[in-house]
Amino acid sequence: MKAIFQLKFLIYPLLLIFFVVGCKNEPKTDNSSVSETTNDTEANKEKGQAFIEDDGSTPNVLQIAIGSPDHTTLVAAVQAANLENALVNAGPLMVFAPTNAAFDALPAGTVENLLKPENKDALANILKHHVTAGNYSKDFLKRFKKLGQANDQNTIVEVKGEDVYVGGAKIIASVLAGNGIVHVVDKVILPPSE
Repeated sequence: MKAIFQLKFLIYPLLLIFFVVGCKNEPKTDNSSVSETTNDTEANKEKGQAFIEDDGSTPNVLQIAIGSPDHTTLVAAVQAANLENALVNAGPLMVFAPTNAAFDALPAGTVENLLKPENKDALANILKHHVTAGNYSKDFLKRFKKLGQANDQNTIVEVKGEDVYVGGAKIIASVLAGNGIVHVVDKVILPPSE
């Protein structure tokens, strides 16, 4: 009887501990409003390395595009596809950056259609087709016949006199970046259709 009495003194405190701990781990219900959730989602969109202010280092490929008045359409497309953080990685990255005029040369309504949220994947595929791992000058690119792009497809490199064409787009300028190089091109490089 004495053993049963001592056992009760051990079991009751253990049950009390389990009960208290179990109550503290109950899932909390979220009573936040829909607008708070929307605001959190929008705030999360602007997180990551792309949104860190850094005036002391060489601009990365994204910062170069953002700073160029000739690449506002490209920047809008990168933002619509949520690819900002990919373009600030350590790299090295080669970005073939179509000018606003290159986007304007696409059939009417193409850019507007691609910027729609439901076409985000198609837009991202096209933009990734403008990015290659590496940091090669225009002259060094003359040694290549094709490049493997970030969308896992290849694009052709052609040399015509002193000019270099990547996917049919002529390199018209090059700007060194902190994480690679930006080659300004005169056309949008469309991925090959499968």
